[in-house]
Amino acid sequence: MSWLEVILLFVAGTAAGTINAVVGSGSLITFPTLVALGYPPVLANVTNNIGVLPGAISAVFSYRREMKGQWRAILPLAICSAVGGLTGALLLLVLPASAFDAIVPVLILLACVLVIAGPWLKRVSAARQAKAQRETAPGERATLLTGTALTGVYGGYFGAAQGVILLAILSILLRGGMQRANAYKNVLAGVANGAAAVVFVFSTPVAWLAAVVIAVGAILGGQIGGSVGRRLPPIVYRVIIVAIGIAAIVYFYVK
Repeated sequence: MSWLEVILLFVAGTAAGTINAVVGSGSLITFPTLVALGYPPVLANVTNNIGVLPGAISAVFSYRREMKGQWRAILPLAICSAVGGLTGALLLLVLPASAFDAIVPVLILLACVLVIAGPWLKRVSAARQAKAQRETAPGERATLLTGTALTGVYGGYFGAAQGVILLAILSILLRGGMQRANAYKNVLAGVANGAAAVVFVFSTPVAWLAAVVIAVGAILGGQIGGSVGRRLPPIVYRVIIVAIGIAAIVYFYVK
C-alpha cells in the first residue's frame, strides 16, 4: 500500500467517522474509496465494516452523557440489532449482491420520508403515549424492536445509510429528543457492525492494513462528530439526514 493510499483511506475514515457519529452513512465514503483503490466489492465491504467499527465505539463514548441511565432501556434493542447484524453478515456470504441491492434505494427513500414527517409523527406518538399514560405503547415498542432488527440485517449486509434509517425510526418512536435518538443510533449501529465483524473475521478474507488505517481515521472522526453533532438543532439534523439519504440513493443507482 502506497503512502497516497494510506492518506486517502485515513481521510475517508475520518470523514466516515464524523458523519456516522452525526447521522450515519459514512460508509458511502469509505466503501467507494476502497473500490476505487482496486479492492473487490465484497472484500471492500468486509474491510469497511471492520474499519469503521472503532469509529462507532468512539462515537458512543462521545455521546456517553446522553446515554446516562439509558443502558437498561436500550438492551432489548441492542439484542435485536446484534441478531440482525449476524443475519445480515451471513446473507452477504451466501446471497448474490443483487438480491439485497434492489431494495436498498427504496429503504433509504423511506427513511428520508420518515425523517421529513418525523415532527408530525412524533407529536401523534407523544399524544398517544400521554393518553395511555405509559412511555411507549405496546404496538410502538414492537415496531421499534422489529425496525431495529431489520435495520441490523441491512447493517450487517452492507451498512451504508444504516444510521439514516435507524435515526428515522428512533426519532419517531423513541421518547426524547434528537440527541437521545442519535446516541441510541450510535450504540445500535455499532452493535450491528460488531456482530457482523465477528462473522467476517472468522469466515472471509479482510484487508487488515486498510482496515486499520480506516479505523484510526474513524476513531478521530467519531470524536469530531460527537462534538459537532451535540450542537446541531433538530432542523439541521433533518436537513443533513435527507441530503445524505438522497446522495445514497444516487450512489446506488449510479453503481
